[in-house]
Amino acid sequence: MKTKIKEGLSFLGWRLSALPLLFDFDGLFSRFLEMRSVVRKAGLRPRPDWIRANRGLDLELKEVERRILHQATLFDPGAETYVRYALEGGGKRLRPALVLLAGQVAGERNDPIRDLAVIVELVHVASLIHDDVLDRADLRRARATCNAKWGTELSVLLGDALFAHGLQLATRLEDPEVARRIAEASRNLCEGEILQTQRRFDLKMTTGDYLHVVGLKTGALFRAAAEVPFLIFKTAEVKREAARSFGHQLGMAYQIYDDCLDLFGTDEESGKTLGTDLRKGKWTLPVLHALQTLPKGESEKLRMQLVQENGEIEGVAEKVRQAGGLKFSLRKAVDLLERAKGDLKVLGDGEKVGELMGMTERLTDYLKTADHD
Repeated sequence: MKTKIKEGLSFLGWRLSALPLLFDFDGLFSRFLEMRSVVRKAGLRPRPDWIRANRGLDLELKEVERRILHQATLFDPGAETYVRYALEGGGKRLRPALVLLAGQVAGERNDPIRDLAVIVELVHVASLIHDDVLDRADLRRARATCNAKWGTELSVLLGDALFAHGLQLATRLEDPEVARRIAEASRNLCEGEILQTQRRFDLKMTTGDYLHVVGLKTGALFRAAAEVPFLIFKTAEVKREAARSFGHQLGMAYQIYDDCLDLFGTDEESGKTLGTDLRKGKWTLPVLHALQTLPKGESEKLRMQLVQENGEIEGVAEKVRQAGGLKFSLRKAVDLLERAKGDLKVLGDGEKVGELMGMTERLTDYLKTADHD
């Protein structure tokens, strides 16, 4: 029933896309979400404030935010409204923060670093728009998704436009290698999405397959965010490689956590439609671990639950948790963060590196106790 309601609302939003000023989409979705509060028995502790921006970083993030929103004015007036809505979604801005922190370690937070932070976020926002199209998600950051407001066709084009704009901005930076790295990260991200879509409802998928997809889909942009500042300042290759590895481990760990949240979190806390991975047949690490470790009979029962069209997410979540899927996944994320901390030691031990280390340690501490049951 929930699925039919959501699909009906998405269709309604598409049909009325020509009347955005006459139809209160945000009001509709606010009322809709009030009626469909999802509470799971097996919850995670609230998200950590693991960046904890100091005053200097906070001011820089505000400047980057201003530049991000300014990008909407560079589009044709007919497209500007759509671009502005997409960019005003806010969010944690983790990737821009990572660019700024890495830039501070590599050299300083100058204009090229700020521009890079904008570029990385544009690529990220574009990927989220496409994600929501693939998942038919209604909610993102406590607002109606672009897909829910305007339908598939416009949302796909909007995501394409933001991808292209981000790559165009990258070509304006002095070193052409920067544009190549951003293009590579964008391609890897799309490759990861292709592989994930290809393996939907594939019960033969392994935890190794999952980690490969995540390394492309999420690790790529985190790698670029951490490494490219060192490329801009032409630092030694050993430091660039350490920064790249750090970003990769951090991105992988964060995606594992985010996937756990999709299964064990709540809509209210996450600000987005949860349970989309299961509904779309995207098996994440907790689920795959449970499938591979449960006794044969129990594993078969779980497989049947996963492929049922109207399977209850809460029931699957509880079974996966009992099988140790959540604990295993959180431990894996912690292991990745421990490796990331090893990479940071290559970059030095000064105060600037300390900010990245502190951020990583806060996330590590959170994940060690995130399963509050």
